[in-house]
Amino acid sequence: MIKLIALRELKSLFLSPLAWAMLAVMQLIMCYQFLTQLETYMQLQAKLSVLEESPGITDLVIAPLLGGAAIVLLLIVPLLTMRLISEEQKNQTLPLLFSAPISMTQIILGKYLGVLGFLLVLVIMIALMPLSLLLGAAIDLGQLFSAVLGLTLVLASFAAAGLYMSTLTRQPAIAAVSSFGLLLFLWIINWADSAEINASLAEDGGNILPWFSLLNHFEPLLKGVFSTADIAYYLLFICLFLVLSVRRLERLRLPH
Repeated sequence: MIKLIALRELKSLFLSPLAWAMLAVMQLIMCYQFLTQLETYMQLQAKLSVLEESPGITDLVIAPLLGGAAIVLLLIVPLLTMRLISEEQKNQTLPLLFSAPISMTQIILGKYLGVLGFLLVLVIMIALMPLSLLLGAAIDLGQLFSAVLGLTLVLASFAAAGLYMSTLTRQPAIAAVSSFGLLLFLWIINWADSAEINASLAEDGGNILPWFSLLNHFEPLLKGVFSTADIAYYLLFICLFLVLSVRRLERLRLPH
């Protein structure tokens, strides 16, 4: 049943003009950034060749490309997830799902996997750009794999948070705005590094804000530093918001 819901959600996304527009805009932005980064690298190549430990094409082209993709998708993912549950509430079709012989967990996982499938298509399309460099350059495949894995986990986290925010309102637009606000806050939370805040947190045992930042766990993966702590953070993040979504759906099913 989870598979059927996921396929239905994925099919509805590919039948939506909005989804195709997102794919086109995303590819245009990423192609422009890729070509710009590549041109900059070619201009700096002569200067980099004289350095003993100069950064390679993976550091100067691929890592910024995937890092930029995460920022752009922070804007796009809320538009994909905003309608998952809120539209069902708005159209009053949610009771039909509740009457079907499926659990709330199956509904949430099905809708989540449907959106995740669409996002994986995006990741593959983006990853093909740096892979094309293999035709004429040597790239660090280990760092590329780590960066692509990091981008996938970031997008999976975006989708989980967006799905939960979609369960909180009947209005897809409100779900999109609130999802973007939440994700942006979790993205920049480690920017709160004023002296007063750090001094206060240091007295309580250290600054823990960077641990909650999505960006703070993404940057090491972009550099090829594979840490189980970073992977565990994203998996816990995804599970947390999926559980919250299931609990919220169970509350919506109960008669008021």
